[in-house]
Amino acid sequence: MNNLTTLVKSELHRIGVDIYGFGDLRELPSEVRHGLPTGIIIALKYPKNIIAGITELPTPEYRDFYIKLNEQLDNIATHTAEFLQAQGYKAIAQTRKNVGYGEIEFFTNLPHKTVATRAGIGWIGKSALLVTEKYGSMIRLSSILTDAPLDTATPINTSKCADCTICKDACPAGAVSGKLWNVNIHRDEFYDPEKCRDVARERSMRGFGGKDTLCGKCIEVCPWTRNYLRQVLR
Repeated sequence: MNNLTTLVKSELHRIGVDIYGFGDLRELPSEVRHGLPTGIIIALKYPKNIIAGITELPTPEYRDFYIKLNEQLDNIATHTAEFLQAQGYKAIAQTRKNVGYGEIEFFTNLPHKTVATRAGIGWIGKSALLVTEKYGSMIRLSSILTDAPLDTATPINTSKCADCTICKDACPAGAVSGKLWNVNIHRDEFYDPEKCRDVARERSMRGFGGKDTLCGKCIEVCPWTRNYLRQVLR
């Protein structure tokens, strides 16, 4: 591990990032990564009680933490980009201000979860969420693009969901087809974001009277999420 990689890892650990990784992005089109070769993924986990509390419907607490984690991630991504710039490297924080919120056209040019798979921290589940072995999908993500010469991980190109259909069976919108993700498949081939959005809005209204597009059912039922919850709730 080179000294810069050690330095950046230490800083991310110091500021409380739950999961982080470095990925080689050069296989992606130059324009989506602003000509920068490396991506840093950062993730923060939801508190255990928040996810355990959305078995029936999304809750006000879930909505509040969704907002809180997004704000924290924007701040951490900005801090990390500035930290790298202070070392003499180019760095762009993929904050919501810089890349948009992804709720109108259902995509961004370079999704955080794409950076995450290139950084080897997880795979795309059947519900189109990133799944990690440690926390399942009970995380929020952000990312930074840079030319800093960091040691990068082996990318993850295939799903580890196997023949599990739990999120498909539980999805109240019927948005999950059950087809496995791999690095060459487009999201819309296995997941319908419009169905998800419409039902999430209805469930948000029922759960906390808001006009948000929050559901969380696929997060809560994922076996990888449940594995983590069992470890910390018992």
